[in-house]
Amino acid sequence: QLAESGGALVRPGQSLTLSCTAPGSPLEFVAVAWFRQAPGKEREGVACVRGSDDRTMYADSVKGRFTISRDNARNTVDLRMNNVEIEDAGVYFCAATRSQYVCSVQTGALYDYWGQGTQVTVSS
Repeated sequence: QLAESGGALVRPGQSLTLSCTAPGSPLEFVAVAWFRQAPGKEREGVACVRGSDDRTMYADSVKGRFTISRDNARNTVDLRMNNVEIEDAGVYFCAATRSQYVCSVQTGALYDYWGQGTQVTVSS
């Protein structure tokens, strides 16, 4: 079971950090991804980190602004969102799979576990 936190209302240009945790289950060596869905739009991949070697991948729309990282001490996989844009608004979901070599922002089908989502609202 995954749980997201950190969603908030932010202004364009501000920063925000989302966290994904799995109570009772270590996320170290687990492949985790962040997806988002805006109203009326399809779900899209944002960032992922591979379980085997922590290799990361990002959607073009967030490259250079978002960073996915593990915090093993807190048992979280965080998504640091810098210079947030209006288009970044939506519900953010974290997803995980025990297939350590998976890292995909193209499809959520490779991930077996999903959280309930956390809302990010961007407004000036």
